[in-house]
Amino acid sequence: MDKVVTSAADAVADIPDGATLAVGGFGLCGIPSVLIDAVLQAGTTDLQAVSNNCGVDDWGLGRLLVEKRLRRMISSYVGENKEFARQYLSGELEVELTPQGTLAERMRAGGSGIPGFYTATGVGTQVAEGGLPWKYDDSGNVIVSSPPKETRVFSTAEGEKEYVLEEAIVADFGLVRAWKGDRHGNLVYRDSARNFNPLAAMCGRVTIAEVEELVEPGELDPNDVHTPGVYVQRVVALTPEQAADKRIERVTTRPRPTAAAPAEDAATHGLGG
Repeated sequence: MDKVVTSAADAVADIPDGATLAVGGFGLCGIPSVLIDAVLQAGTTDLQAVSNNCGVDDWGLGRLLVEKRLRRMISSYVGENKEFARQYLSGELEVELTPQGTLAERMRAGGSGIPGFYTATGVGTQVAEGGLPWKYDDSGNVIVSSPPKETRVFSTAEGEKEYVLEEAIVADFGLVRAWKGDRHGNLVYRDSARNFNPLAAMCGRVTIAEVEELVEPGELDPNDVHTPGVYVQRVVALTPEQAADKRIERVTTRPRPTAAAPAEDAATHGLGG
């Protein structure tokens, strides 16, 4: 089945107001920026986004955030996005902060048909006991808090240990970015872009992938495929300009070291006669 859609706008056209989106990426690495912009241009609003973070103020999910298109985030951290922090603390945005590994497993479980799982992460904290602030009012008062979660003691090799029940996440739509993809929806991610993208692809009922390079069926080595096409319903081929438009969340550099003289270098490294 050829799953290629002519444009990002067409690919996201049926995403309704109020939908839940699972969005791949970590920081700004591997984010489906073209699909996010298409959702922005479509005017879709009242969205809940499930993603490791919310981009930055002017890129990625941050573009939806600044236009007040997001009503709720399920994520691991605020990161460099000052608008995310401002909207959360001022009561404009509901935020369910979730331990990063737990978030990843909740998404994987949703894509695997597993309704929930037990984990030791968060036991003895507000993650399990409830009371984490999900939403404030404009005066800084907590008006929505996380509920307490079920816990259970299991016997392990180290003895009895308490675990907390976490529920799976299933999103209405998954938005991901891949390095290569074929017309059947098989996807390959490159290096660290293989972060939350496979999980977002799994847990979306309808998954849309933007691919930097579109290839024909059979051109991808099956051993290299990270997301099988069964998880993907639509593929958008990016232009070279769109594929090259990537940003760095925080640029850190250091001065280039000056070359040492040969004799000095040999002495420094204990190579002198």
